[in-house]
Amino acid sequence: MKIFDVAANREADKVTVERQGITYYELMERAGTEVFQWLKRNFPDKETLFHVICGQGNNGGDGLVVARLLYESKYRVVLDILEDAGKPTPDFTANLKRINKDGIKYNNKEIYQYTDGKLVVIDAIFGIGLSRDPEGSVKEMIEKINHSNAYVVSIDVPSGVFMDRKTNFAVHSDAVLTFQQPKLSFYLSDNYQYLKKVEILDIGLDRDFINSVETSYYLTDSFEAHKRYIPVDPFTHKGKQGHALIIGGSYGKIGAVCLAAKSALKSGCGLITTYLPKCGYVVIQTAFPEAMAITDGDEHITHINFDFEPKAIGIGPGMGQHPETQKAFHDFLIRYKHPLVIDADGLNILSYNKEWLELLPVNTILTPHPKELERLMGTWNDDFDKIEKMKAFCKKYHVILVAKDARTMVVYDNEVHINASGNAALATGGSGDTLTGIITGLLAQGYTAADAAVFGVYLHGLTADIALPQTGMQAFTASMIPDYIGKAYHEIEANHP
Repeated sequence: MKIFDVAANREADKVTVERQGITYYELMERAGTEVFQWLKRNFPDKETLFHVICGQGNNGGDGLVVARLLYESKYRVVLDILEDAGKPTPDFTANLKRINKDGIKYNNKEIYQYTDGKLVVIDAIFGIGLSRDPEGSVKEMIEKINHSNAYVVSIDVPSGVFMDRKTNFAVHSDAVLTFQQPKLSFYLSDNYQYLKKVEILDIGLDRDFINSVETSYYLTDSFEAHKRYIPVDPFTHKGKQGHALIIGGSYGKIGAVCLAAKSALKSGCGLITTYLPKCGYVVIQTAFPEAMAITDGDEHITHINFDFEPKAIGIGPGMGQHPETQKAFHDFLIRYKHPLVIDADGLNILSYNKEWLELLPVNTILTPHPKELERLMGTWNDDFDKIEKMKAFCKKYHVILVAKDARTMVVYDNEVHINASGNAALATGGSGDTLTGIITGLLAQGYTAADAAVFGVYLHGLTADIALPQTGMQAFTASMIPDYIGKAYHEIEANHP
């Protein structure tokens, strides 16, 4: 799903009005109605008190529509209009006249008390056009919202969150009901405190325009993942499904190779070989009998030599950073020019020897967590700066970055794909090793590097989403991930037959 910037969002509104022969006022009514319907589904109890807080821009106009519809449906509604929150727009003014005509009272001092039992605050103060930090009475109101103990619903954007730069102060929303297309700011780690949940409401913006807009940002949801999915040929055999090689492990860290190898095979590749030190031979043969094993060195890898041609290689999990291992890795990079995934100690070794980045095959996939990414490309000022530096890094070295985080980003060819699946259950040791295995297994099956990265990240996250109701977040471990890969495939296939 495309992620639009402010200009594209505004143009989408303009084109929709022109092509559908409606007014901006009617489009505002449509947006407010969708919010109202969501509120009805989620808060059917008529004893719920809705406190709608509006600015005077178009976001406030959406809020006025919501307040009116709640009032007409006999919900308990109080309405507040902040006169310091922007200048009244024509459509806000038109909706305010309708509020006055219907006799809906607003700006009653008692609504600041927040003492009613079931309270939902509707934040409609600022939208996507915010250009400066909230201040004065508006800032005071946002502080009251954040300390209200109410369930907070923001219309389109949590008020105070900027679309194109770092946010310093904003509404803390329990649910953000955004219109038509997701916003980049929603998925940045700097903004996690402002958003617990995002729901995208379809307000019928012109589909042809949306399809034609060029953007660098995409949200990988179930639909986008399925577009990259390659079903298994019913007449295939293990030789056609690809042979993956996982290189890694050292004394005390053989588990990383086991996790990666098992995940690679569970992703669908036909054969899996592990390349690891001799201390891991019995471990891998016992823990994962489907894997073949090649050994080198006693407690760490000293050379990397094999006499077959794997379709893809994943290297780094548990590998360690012994000088002999580093030399073996360097020599391997000089020789090998085929699909490659690098993780963990492979990334750390590259960060110590940045000149080796020039040796990487085109479209090598690097899967760093935040500290590994920082070691590779340096620090950043905020999330927007981070994204620009990742784009520049990928362009310079012709690689694909899988920047692991609560919302993992896959960056390549000046594009940023933000993953929508997964949850905090994945914040556990070994989770990254399983991701390396999944992506390597997909590469071995013939997925392009970009598709393997984007689809692999989504598949990996989906395992935790499926497992969560059964395991809870705290008890979920990385060794469970391979067991849920099949269920994740099943869900992708079932949702998009």
